[in-house]
Amino acid sequence: MPVRPRPRHRQRLRARIIFSFLLLGFGLTTLFAISTLALRERIENQLVVDWLGAEANSFLEFKREHPSEDAAYELQEQQMEMFAYRPESPQIPYAWRELPAGVHDWHDPDGRGRDADFKLAVARAPDMVTFIKYGYGRQALGAQQLMVLLGLSVVLFTLLAWLIGLWSSRRVMRPVADLARLVSSFGDAARRERLAPHFAQDEVGQLAEALDDYADQLTERVTRDREFNADVSHELRTPLAVISGAAELLLSAPDLPEKTRQRLLRIERATQQCTDLTTALLMLSRNERGSGATDVRRLVEAQAEANRVHLANKPVEIRVDGQHGVLVDAPEAVLAVALSNLIGNACKYTTEGEVVVMVLADRIEIVDTGPGISEEDAQRLFERGYRGKSSEGSKGGGIGLAIVQRLCALYGWRVSVRPRRDREGAIAALEFEPR
Repeated sequence: MPVRPRPRHRQRLRARIIFSFLLLGFGLTTLFAISTLALRERIENQLVVDWLGAEANSFLEFKREHPSEDAAYELQEQQMEMFAYRPESPQIPYAWRELPAGVHDWHDPDGRGRDADFKLAVARAPDMVTFIKYGYGRQALGAQQLMVLLGLSVVLFTLLAWLIGLWSSRRVMRPVADLARLVSSFGDAARRERLAPHFAQDEVGQLAEALDDYADQLTERVTRDREFNADVSHELRTPLAVISGAAELLLSAPDLPEKTRQRLLRIERATQQCTDLTTALLMLSRNERGSGATDVRRLVEAQAEANRVHLANKPVEIRVDGQHGVLVDAPEAVLAVALSNLIGNACKYTTEGEVVVMVLADRIEIVDTGPGISEEDAQRLFERGYRGKSSEGSKGGGIGLAIVQRLCALYGWRVSVRPRRDREGAIAALEFEPR
């Protein structure tokens, strides 16, 4: 049986599950981190603005009630500076003079001369204006620390999602892997164990039940086909043996007319062809390789003689050349069926010239002077039911060469047909391993 190539990605479905968990964990934690930062900034900014605005107004009222410079306004905040001026005072910084009441984002050098961000709260009254300059460095540092913490959280939760994905994928895929292992371990269908009892009543269990039903149908069909093939082979062998024996007995008559002798020889050859074909088809149906020591040259000469009937009265010569003593480890019936189809096609489609069957150490070549074959037909000629352009008008279902291809696949041979390069015609080659 041809060995199926194994898939390149055996863990592909499991990898998809792991990747889904990884993507889900990373996406959710990243979205949570971004939402947390945005919400923190918005709430904190609103709280600071409200607080600074209230403090600016309170400071304004306090300075109106206590205009002396040494009056202490209690506010425990190191990063805050408070100023109170008359509206027309020249001491008001130029950039602050036109600012309306409220809280503004400001950018000024700090006490060390470095650029820093501030919140500047302004409160105005007809007789006084106050300013509160609030340093935002601590909040910025806290936001930076929060970003680092959230970044680490994203990494940790992504890693956790990956671990959960590994565990979940192994747990999810275990029944599927067990099902695949059980299916691959079933060799002989006659002693096949049912799959469904090994699995729970879930999706995998339903799949196992479906496989059991399908396997039962296949087993029934294979058994029926094997019994049919065996019955046909057995029932055909008996009448074929009777026909062959009768033809041989009639051929032994000394006063037999020549025309009758030729017809009896033809019956004998046809009977042998039917016997060989029955044997070959039975082996194909059972996928069994027979053994033997077939003399290739002797069999080629016999098949060449048997296929002279296809020449009729055409001006075509058929001859056999090549080596003697070449043996092949295969039943004679199998090689006879393959050669009969190849030589028969060459004789059928050659209208004049010659058909030469060359026996070599590792192959047999049939060279004809027929209409030839195109490259396209040469590629598809061994497909079941396909008939080349040169076969138009001839009888046949296009299954002979398909049977040859199946026999070659069973025995490890190679068969091909290619056009001739020197002249019109085709070359059929059957390559084998000599015994």
